[in-house]
Amino acid sequence: MDPIIYIDRTTGKEEIEHVYAAAALKFIYGDEATSRYLGMPLLHMFVKNPIFSAVYGFWQKQRWTKRKIAPFIEMFHVDPSEFFEQVDQFDSFNDFFIRKLKPEARPLAAADAIIPADGRYLFHPNISEAEGFFVKGEKFDLTSLLEDAQLASRYTQGSIVMGRLCPTDYHRYHFPCDCIPGETRLINGWLYSVNPVAIKKDIHIFTKNKRAICELHSEQFGRVLFIEIGATNVGSINQTYTPNASHSKGDEKGFFSFGASSLILLFEPGRIVFDQDLLAATAAGHEIKCLMGQSMGKGL
Repeated sequence: MDPIIYIDRTTGKEEIEHVYAAAALKFIYGDEATSRYLGMPLLHMFVKNPIFSAVYGFWQKQRWTKRKIAPFIEMFHVDPSEFFEQVDQFDSFNDFFIRKLKPEARPLAAADAIIPADGRYLFHPNISEAEGFFVKGEKFDLTSLLEDAQLASRYTQGSIVMGRLCPTDYHRYHFPCDCIPGETRLINGWLYSVNPVAIKKDIHIFTKNKRAICELHSEQFGRVLFIEIGATNVGSINQTYTPNASHSKGDEKGFFSFGASSLILLFEPGRIVFDQDLLAATAAGHEIKCLMGQSMGKGL
């Protein structure tokens, strides 16, 4: 499996991702004969099925799993000083996974729009001009993603933000701007992995997976679509916000339960200018690791 290289926004340096469950990903999505004849059949029979993720999620909520927390923190260099609670207060591995952070751990930038969640991101100012998000020449279809052709037409030349949350990341997501969010619409689907190893095999995973779509009404940015996408071992997308009420940028919108997951933001054409370092990373073909609260861009 080729290494996954990303840019750390804080340092500006290229880093190699330490992939959680790398062996399993390689077995299922790799190019070896074992992957083709064993891994892929297992994927289609079991791994993508929401029942598989539900069972695994239930397992991670059991009290005995708390013994995995300390080794995980050490292996992936997670900083416990950021946690709102002490490590010994978590009752299970899932409790640790959905942890809250101290407010000072993720200060909010003064920018018009901020990064909504910790993760690795791609930024495209105009979807119609993007060469391909993960595989050159291959892009997913907005109509399939949204299951609404009329809604999709509003964003065909708009801007897109794609964020990938790893199991090591803080898994609560927040509003990127001041807004009034509507109700969330759930589209049920499969739960394929959203790791680049899997996406390079099938870019249409985004339109096949379970996802939740919410329209944010923003005075500065117009109608912004906030989309949460589940993935393998993430059967649960949890909303904690109040629909049809005013929310400030940085307010919590919800959280993912155990596993990796993904976020997509869609802006109408000509409504946002992304920060230059974010665009430069995407242009270079790399995801950029950002933290919730960092600057994303300004409104027009």
